[in-house]
Amino acid sequence: MSTMATIVFFIFAIIAVASAWGVVTSKNIVHSAFFLALSFAGVAVLYVLLNAEYLAAVQLLVYAGAISIMVIFAVMLTLRGDVAESSPVTKKWTQGALVSSLVFIVLALVILTNSDWRILAMPALSGGTTVELSKLLLSWYMVPFEAAAILVTVALIGAVIIAKGGHESK
Repeated sequence: MSTMATIVFFIFAIIAVASAWGVVTSKNIVHSAFFLALSFAGVAVLYVLLNAEYLAAVQLLVYAGAISIMVIFAVMLTLRGDVAESSPVTKKWTQGALVSSLVFIVLALVILTNSDWRILAMPALSGGTTVELSKLLLSWYMVPFEAAAILVTVALIGAVIIAKGGHESK
């Protein structure tokens, strides 16, 4: 890895982690949703640095695009009252920090003490490129792909109707 790639990695890793921290600690739920989108975008750049262009594109389109926008719509449509009061202060954050620190320590110990996790059981097969996957997705799997898009659109329309409290006409 070149020096420039290392610098870019650290910049976007810090952005991803800092925005994930912003999701958890922000008192405004709309700001948390925007921090979530920024975190997804930072992870997408890290995928590009790993030469996983397809995962980066999916991360941007599905997570940073669709999921983040749906979360923002859901928050904005279902929010009642003042946005600033949407996330009250909790007094149990120290217990959550303690539990998450313990989980992090246990995972780090398992990863650092086990050396076999880096060894692949079988060599990677050739093929499976982004071009081949996109050809399959837009030819053989076109109907399920479009059905999923329609399902997500209908779900979003239903969420808008429920949030607005649609009135029945008699």
